[in-house]
Amino acid sequence: MNTPWGELAVADAHVHFFSRRFFESLARSSGKSLDELGAALGWQMPSEDPGALGHTWAAELDRQGVAQAVLIASFPGDEVSVAAAAAGVPGRFFPFAMVNPLASGASPARDAIRAVCLFPAMHGYMPADPRIEPVLDRAAELRQMVFVHCGVLTVGVRRKLGLPSPFDMRFSNPLELHAVALRYPKTIFVLPHFGAGYFREALMLADLCPNVYLDTSSSNAWMRYEGLDLKTVFRRALAVCGPERLLFGTDSSYFPRGWNRKVFEEQVRVLAELGLSAQDAGRILGGNLRKITSEN
Repeated sequence: MNTPWGELAVADAHVHFFSRRFFESLARSSGKSLDELGAALGWQMPSEDPGALGHTWAAELDRQGVAQAVLIASFPGDEVSVAAAAAGVPGRFFPFAMVNPLASGASPARDAIRAVCLFPAMHGYMPADPRIEPVLDRAAELRQMVFVHCGVLTVGVRRKLGLPSPFDMRFSNPLELHAVALRYPKTIFVLPHFGAGYFREALMLADLCPNVYLDTSSSNAWMRYEGLDLKTVFRRALAVCGPERLLFGTDSSYFPRGWNRKVFEEQVRVLAELGLSAQDAGRILGGNLRKITSEN
């Protein structure tokens, strides 16, 4: 993709994969048919074949000039969908599985899964809860990364449908991961959205644990809680993590919007204003993601 630093191979570390199975589950919760759900949201409903949605995403990334992307399964047990999408377009996607570690059989079979995604506030546990150790042990054995959503957690599609999101913020502090990251020093832990409101705590954790990375995705609306702007957030994150432990992401999810270029353009503008070198920009915008996925 053409950037202020020239052509760079951009890789998005945060794209949600809204499969047909996800929408069917949402339709049951909302009491709507799939057609009614699509009309209420103004979104396209995918076919039953997750491979077809994978090709749709590949075509969208081609149109936008994006080389690769993470695909995050949108509910526990749907790793089959992201694995199928990745298999259909080899080398294009990194499939991540959402896991509820309190459920039986929580650890996904490898099946090309590159990371397990934990949502403590959604499923009701502390990141250091001993009950999640089997999932962490399995991830370490398979050399999978561990993505942990801390901070404010909102699910926009549920809000748009008027459905409750009964998440418990008591389980959201990144510092709860400190002992965990120390116990698994060879496992890479990724905190999305700069900690989503726990920015200071996310920086503290990353400073203490070199295996903790931050992803930059979403509009980062949490900045209003601290009176920050994106330029300040990037400057502080770079001071603590360096350019080697930041992963560019957009938080893209649905069609017809597709890939959220606006998030990319804003982040590129800020990084350019901060005077990053082409090498460091290349790391953040894709190089770091490729490096850690090739090593794991």
